[in-house]
Amino acid sequence: MGPVAGFPPGGGRPLIITEDPLLLDDLLRLCAAAGAEPHVHHAVPGQSGAGAEEDGGLAGSGAVGGEGTSGGSAGGVGWDAAPLVLVGDDAARRVRGAPRRDGVFLVGRDLDDPLVWQRALEIGAEEVLRLPDAESLLVDRIADVVEGAGRPALAVGVIGGSGGAGASTLACALAVRAARAGERTILIDGDPLGGGMDVLLGGESAEGLRWPDFAGSRGRVGAGALEESLPELHALRVLSWDRGDRVVVPPAAMRSVVAAARRRGGVVVVDLPRRVDEAVAEVLAQLDLVLMVVPGELRSVAAAGRVAAGVRMVARDVRVVVRGRCPGGLDAEAVAGLLGAPLAGEVPVEVGLPGRVAEGEPPGAQGRGALARFCDGFWQRALGSAQGVPA
Repeated sequence: MGPVAGFPPGGGRPLIITEDPLLLDDLLRLCAAAGAEPHVHHAVPGQSGAGAEEDGGLAGSGAVGGEGTSGGSAGGVGWDAAPLVLVGDDAARRVRGAPRRDGVFLVGRDLDDPLVWQRALEIGAEEVLRLPDAESLLVDRIADVVEGAGRPALAVGVIGGSGGAGASTLACALAVRAARAGERTILIDGDPLGGGMDVLLGGESAEGLRWPDFAGSRGRVGAGALEESLPELHALRVLSWDRGDRVVVPPAAMRSVVAAARRRGGVVVVDLPRRVDEAVAEVLAQLDLVLMVVPGELRSVAAAGRVAAGVRMVARDVRVVVRGRCPGGLDAEAVAGLLGAPLAGEVPVEVGLPGRVAEGEPPGAQGRGALARFCDGFWQRALGSAQGVPA
C-alpha cells in the first residue's frame, strides 16, 4: 500500500512542532497509542537553525530520543517529507512561511481562542484539533500514517436469499480468486452457525486467531496486527469461527474488526448470515456491495424477498446472483426483476464441486470451472472501476 492519499511519503513517522511541554506530552502519548514514533522539532526542520538546536532539549526530556529527532540530520524528517505534521498552537507563528502542503494540523487546548482559525489559515492547516476532545480523531489519523493507509479495501458481502443457496461457497470462491489474482484478500466469516469458513478452505487446524479472540475489541483495531494474526490459507487471510460454544460477537467488536480489515486495502469478502441483527448491521454498513445468492425457483425468490427487505435497510447496494435453474424455473432476469434488484450474474451449478471440497479443494480453485469464471469476471469489472463496482 502507498501512503495516505494526499500525503507525501515520510516513513510513517509524523512530525511534531511545538515547545509546549504539556502539549508535547499529550501528542507523544497519542502517538504511542497509535504505534507511531514521531520526530519532534521546535520549528520547521531546515527552515531555521532553531529546530535542530532546540530539538536536542526535547530529546533530553526522555520523551523522544535518538537520531530520528535531530533537526536536519539524515535520521530526521523534513517538513515536505513527513506524512503528517502536528503543529502546536504555540508554534504557529514559527511555521508561517513554510511551503504549503497537505496533512498539516494545528493542535492546541484553548477552546476560547478567537484567533485560532486565523493562525490555521496562515499555515495552511487542514483542521484545528482541540484536546482532549479530538484525541480519538487524532489517534486515528496518526495510525493511518503508521499503517500506510490509503484507499480502503473493496468490501463485498455475500448472503443467501434462501437456505442452501450456496452463499458460503460463492464467498469462499470470490476470496480464492481475488487472492490468486494478486489482491490482498481477507475472508470474514460473519455467520456463527455456518460451520466455519476455515473448514470450507480445508484449514480448520491452521494456527491463528478466530472470532472469539476479538469479542472484546473496542475502538480502533490495528489493521496490520489483525492481518498477521489470522490464519493464512490459499494465499488469503481468513477470520472464521472456532469450534467453541460462542456464537455472538458484540456489535462494537464487529465494527472495529471489519474497519481494520478494510484499512489494509485490497479485497474484503464477508459471508453473511440470513438474519440482520445489530452486529450484522454494523458489517452491512461498511460494505460497498452485497451479493444475494438466489436459486432460480419461485419459493427461493419468495424467501429472498424477506431477506432483501432487511438487508436494504442498511446496505447501500444489493445485487442478485442467480444460482442454477430448476426445471421449469425462472431465468436470471426474471428473478432479479421480482426482487427489484440489479442482476450481478448467473452461476451455473458446477458438477463435482461438493466432492472436491470434501477432499480439501476450496471452491473456486478450478480455474476453468463455472464458479471460478464467474468470480474472475466479477473482480475484473469490480476492481477495474476507480469508483467501486460498476452498474
